[in-house]
Amino acid sequence: MKRIIQIIFCSLICVITAQAQRGAGDWMTENGDAQRTAWIKADAKINKDSLAKPGFQFLWKMRLNNPPREMNNLTSPATLERLIGYRGFRMLGFVAGSGDLLFTIDTDLGRKEWEKQLKTSVAAGAGTPACPGGMTTGVVRPTTAAIFPVAGPSGPGRYTPAKSTVGEPGAGATTLMAVRPNPQPPPGAPRPNQAGRPGGPGGGPPRGGPTLIYALASDGMLHAIHLSNGADFQPPVKFLPPGANANGLIVVDDVAYVVTEQGCGGVANGLWALDLETKQVSNWKANVAGSAGPAFGPDGTLYVSTGSGGKVPNSIVALDPKTLHMKGSYSAKEREFSSTPVVFEYKGKTLLAAAAKDGSLHLLDTENLSAALFTTAASAVEVAPGTLASWQDAGGTRWILAAHTGELPTGFTAAGGGSNKGAILAWKMVEANGRFTLQPGWASRNLVAPLTPTIINGVVFATSSGELRSYDGKVTTAGRVARSGRAIIYALDGATGKELWNSGATITSFASGGALSGGVGQIYLTTYDGAVYAFGFPIEH
Repeated sequence: MKRIIQIIFCSLICVITAQAQRGAGDWMTENGDAQRTAWIKADAKINKDSLAKPGFQFLWKMRLNNPPREMNNLTSPATLERLIGYRGFRMLGFVAGSGDLLFTIDTDLGRKEWEKQLKTSVAAGAGTPACPGGMTTGVVRPTTAAIFPVAGPSGPGRYTPAKSTVGEPGAGATTLMAVRPNPQPPPGAPRPNQAGRPGGPGGGPPRGGPTLIYALASDGMLHAIHLSNGADFQPPVKFLPPGANANGLIVVDDVAYVVTEQGCGGVANGLWALDLETKQVSNWKANVAGSAGPAFGPDGTLYVSTGSGGKVPNSIVALDPKTLHMKGSYSAKEREFSSTPVVFEYKGKTLLAAAAKDGSLHLLDTENLSAALFTTAASAVEVAPGTLASWQDAGGTRWILAAHTGELPTGFTAAGGGSNKGAILAWKMVEANGRFTLQPGWASRNLVAPLTPTIINGVVFATSSGELRSYDGKVTTAGRVARSGRAIIYALDGATGKELWNSGATITSFASGGALSGGVGQIYLTTYDGAVYAFGFPIEH
């Protein structure tokens, strides 16, 4: 009996570890995944029918002691659906604070697990709106670009049953095969993890394994930290010069990537890569656009968009993940890009979309970046989106969502009518005679400075941030804070834009930054006053 129990326990550990490596229902990095879709494909509790009934509600609020810098305070939590510890199963959220602080929260209970002040070699100086200083990009968990996100069951997790069938000889269990490819080496070659990447402490998981989180401090040092207790996995590694304004930190296949902008701290604008094994840093200098860094194709190719000036202006550029050498590019000519690309699979093709400052969306096939498949008309916008979101419904329709400000483009009508300060625009992919186009789908109600939407199982969570956005140099940060309102979250039917639920007057401050994170029946929003809010379905304990 003892032997049987040991076998069952080991099998459970393998299944859960595999799920942690994939992050099936987890928010791993900026915009959720390596493709930057802001889409969690499956959730056993969140769907358009459950949101239309009572039950989805405010769960908890936690104030974290972090000093804001300019308009920055807390980042959206990266999440871990399941951690096995001595206290049983827990669901965790990992938040970065602008004061080089890290916070880990038990998101079931709304309880802080641990807090860590990152030691920095250079004190952060006074900031400006363009160069706020401090920590500017969020905590991330290592992820992979090898598998496209698809709709369907999320696998073993808090609300879904596990599989336990046996796979082919040498291929591992079926559950592990579903997580990621497991190619067998040629005869005589070393087995994976026997030669090559080093393992974790005490024979633990590999360096990019599921038990680590990564944070980039204001002095440019990358910290690898055990997520269970905040202990350092290894000494911090030099990644960037101090004082950079970094965004879009992501760790893919044992390489960390991040984008620098605004020339802050005298640091060159561009894309940076740090090999976690060799500690070598490489850099591709350009004015990279968007707020979520690079997006990844399933073969590991990086895609970035660029603004005006610098190397390869106003373009979508494909880069080799190891060398950062250009593999191809698309030029929008005078149109300056503003968003990180979003990458997705549609009808057997790997496509991407990106937004320009004039409000137009550009749709491309990654196999041929020389020309766009389709470009929408320009529309007057006050602030162009820094990221997009994308999802595919059960009927196979692909949607591209943008947080739009200003009057709506032709073909869209605001829900409720009237003039529009901002809205979520849902563009629908249409194929006719082998040609792909983007057609207007629906627009949300009026939203103040909307954040990038988050999609969970066909429900679009749209956030009216309440932030006063201004690029007038005469408007101070203090003035913007004083004139900003409160954030409100709306749950919308992803196919129609119909409102299903809203947070009302629960949130008392404004939000600033990217998409809200979520999964496993809950969503999370951080606000300027240093609070984390959780909404969802209560969990029975």
